[in-house]
Amino acid sequence: MTSSHSAKHTDISQLDALTKGAFSAPTAGERAARVRDWLAAKPSSDELADVFKELSVKDKGAAKLVRERLDEIRRSKGQEALGAEWAAKAQALLAVTKLNIADALAWQRDAAKAGAPLSKEPLATLKLELAERVRSIEDLQHQVQVQREAAVLLAQRIEVLSTKPWKDAEQALESLRADVEHWQAQAASLVSNAGWPSVDLKFPPLLDASRAQLLVVWDAFQAAVAQALLASGDAAAALPPVPVWADELRVARGIPLEPVAKPGKAPVDPEVRAAAMAAVKDALSKLEAEVGEGHGKASAGAAAALRQALKEFGKLIDTGLDSQAHAALAAAGELEGWQRWRADQLREELVAKAEGLLKRPEGQAIGGRKMQENLRTLREQWKQTDQGGVPNHALWKRFDEACNEAHKVVEGWLEKVKAEAAEHKAQRLALIEEINAWAAANRTALDDDWKGFSRILHQFGDRWRDGGHVGEKVFAELQPLWKQAISNAAAPLEALQAQSLIARQAMIEEAKVLGAAPVLRVDAVKALQQRWQAEAHAVPMDRRQEQKLWDAFRKPVDDAFNRKTQEREKAQSSLNSHDRTVLDAAKALEAANATGDAQAIRAAVAGLEAALSGQAQAQAQVKDAGVQEDAAKAASAASGDAPATEPDQAADASTTADAQATESSGDSESAEPLAALSPAPVVAKPKPVVAVRGDDRPGMKKEAPALPAGRAGKWNDRKDAPRGGRDGKSDFNARGGDDRPRGGSWQETPRLGDAAFRAQRDALEHAQFALKKLAAQAHGEALTNLLTAWEKRDAALLPSAQELGPRINAATRGAWQQALGGSLKVDPKGVSPAEALLRLEMAAEVPTPAEHLNARRMLQLQLLTRRNDLAPAQTWGQDAALVFSGSYGAEEARRLQNAVKALLKR
Repeated sequence: MTSSHSAKHTDISQLDALTKGAFSAPTAGERAARVRDWLAAKPSSDELADVFKELSVKDKGAAKLVRERLDEIRRSKGQEALGAEWAAKAQALLAVTKLNIADALAWQRDAAKAGAPLSKEPLATLKLELAERVRSIEDLQHQVQVQREAAVLLAQRIEVLSTKPWKDAEQALESLRADVEHWQAQAASLVSNAGWPSVDLKFPPLLDASRAQLLVVWDAFQAAVAQALLASGDAAAALPPVPVWADELRVARGIPLEPVAKPGKAPVDPEVRAAAMAAVKDALSKLEAEVGEGHGKASAGAAAALRQALKEFGKLIDTGLDSQAHAALAAAGELEGWQRWRADQLREELVAKAEGLLKRPEGQAIGGRKMQENLRTLREQWKQTDQGGVPNHALWKRFDEACNEAHKVVEGWLEKVKAEAAEHKAQRLALIEEINAWAAANRTALDDDWKGFSRILHQFGDRWRDGGHVGEKVFAELQPLWKQAISNAAAPLEALQAQSLIARQAMIEEAKVLGAAPVLRVDAVKALQQRWQAEAHAVPMDRRQEQKLWDAFRKPVDDAFNRKTQEREKAQSSLNSHDRTVLDAAKALEAANATGDAQAIRAAVAGLEAALSGQAQAQAQVKDAGVQEDAAKAASAASGDAPATEPDQAADASTTADAQATESSGDSESAEPLAALSPAPVVAKPKPVVAVRGDDRPGMKKEAPALPAGRAGKWNDRKDAPRGGRDGKSDFNARGGDDRPRGGSWQETPRLGDAAFRAQRDALEHAQFALKKLAAQAHGEALTNLLTAWEKRDAALLPSAQELGPRINAATRGAWQQALGGSLKVDPKGVSPAEALLRLEMAAEVPTPAEHLNARRMLQLQLLTRRNDLAPAQTWGQDAALVFSGSYGAEEARRLQNAVKALLKR
């Protein structure tokens, strides 16, 4: 340990000496200053790493300077590596004989993106050399264009001299010869330039064409001048081919000139001129659009279309449109030159794809059909790439060899397909022979099983469809043979189907007659349907045809039944007086539901129940009976007859009431709806006398009151009690739970129609929902007011007993008033408000907060030891009063609300 510590101390002392006291400096400022002085001496990377390792523990500020120098050295090394890499690429570009301008420009762009130091050597020099090389190539291309224009100007000078006297042409001959020789020398110097192979491929053909055109014109001009000189000295010599010079020599020889009548230009039809202008403008707009978007391939086609349009209509368009078209063609030519480099890249990608068709893993090998499609696609893409550009024969050779090698897979697949097609053809021919043999042996169905006959035919069809693939030509040969064979085999079934079709058409007509009859004969319809089913089971037909026939057969019968149903529904749709009364009561209940008044809803429910039980009709009958009795009395008094005895009057009243009831029930369609829906008292029927067996069982004697339910003794003490509900109600009312008053038994209540039944059912459901909602709102408001009264210690704010519900009696509410008023007596057992709140939560069976769970468990254990004390569920009113007597708190109020809400709902 001592030796390592001493070694470390020795290292630090050496580093301190190396950094001229940076480790022993007393302050951070001095350490930083000495580190800067040391860094100015440019120490090595190893020394910097050692100093940074030790100094970063002692002074991070000074170590930051060392770390920055390390990062700078690391970056410089990375820059050197990048510079060497891109320098190699630049040297490779400069070493090639044919330099692509796009590649040189791309080198500078990609090097800048990669972060190479282009401003440092050797990249700075290489960048200048590439720029100079590109500039020289561009200069060569520009000189080619200049030479082309110079050749055109020389040709124009020669053409102008051909319009002047031949003496002028003879004088200018030497100067023209010098200019032509100079032009040829310049063209030769361009071709011999070292950068000529790097010139774009479109410029050498331009220069060659200009040279050839200039030489042709120059040779013709020299020959014409020599001919003119010869003709001027010899009158028998032939005249030169230049018209102006020939006329001049004729005049010199004394030969009169014949006036040449110039043919006049034929007038151009305005419609033809407009059509020509439109065609050229259309082609021009397409070319400008393609050039603007930079589409090289499309622009080549558009330029070709514009050139063709100019050839056809160039003489019919104006000068402005012609100049605009030539400017667009020039722009398209420049774009085409830039796109040629991209075309070579696309060709290389296609070559790579073609060579990669066979270089796939075993699990990813391409099948014959897929290989054929891929080869066809690649060749189409190559054709599209070649359109509008100069072809690349070297790449085409590689591409074609790769495609031919991959096509061997296609050839093997095609041979396999041919073998399978021959096999499939033999199978189909054998199937046709089998069908012919079967048709000859089965001219009728076995045991009249025509369904089995049809099934066999369908099986033949399935075997034909699953017979495998054959060529189109072979299939065209086999298809007629198949149709003839299957038609011959199906001839017996088709004949039987034709007979069955006639029979079914006859049954359809019979069904129409039965459906149109005024009285529908159900027995005849059933018999006809049985006949149809027998015919359908006996003779199979095509599914679609059979379905159409069945629909046509069923429609008249269905229409007749529907007509009968509509008549029945129409007869049932007329409401009687009972239905109208129930509908009116249901509408009144819906209106009460909308008001949100619980009292009004209950009154409307009572009115609807009275309408359902028929009490409203009974009340109306009683009214009508009273009116009839009063009228009879008045008539009797007017006629002076003796007053009837009391029994007679009762009998007359009863008779009149019965008659009135009969009349009202018979004329139910004209009865008006009742104005009031409140239940009316119904005269009770005399209670029938029921024989009761005398016994001494509890509840059976008149003087012994019946025991309450559940406390009558053993479970079988009431086994002889009458079946049914309580208080002598019928078992129907007991099971249904409906104890509303009824005017008679349920058999006597008229049956409701569908509309009235649905209306009263929906109205009662809505009423129950509204009452539940109102009760919940009232319960919530009462609970909120109760907590507010506790918070403000104001007994006047305590809700009434009706608002609190049936679970709160007057004594409990009085205890709560005393607790809120502060006059509640202290519990003699010493129960605190906190313990009372726990008892409330136990009674309500609601959860207790986590911080009070231990207290609740302790209280439960204590309650288990108090056997004679009442349970919390029986004393929750007193416990709530104890809580109200205590101080108000937000947490206590929330716990009390949860407990009391559950207890008030029970």
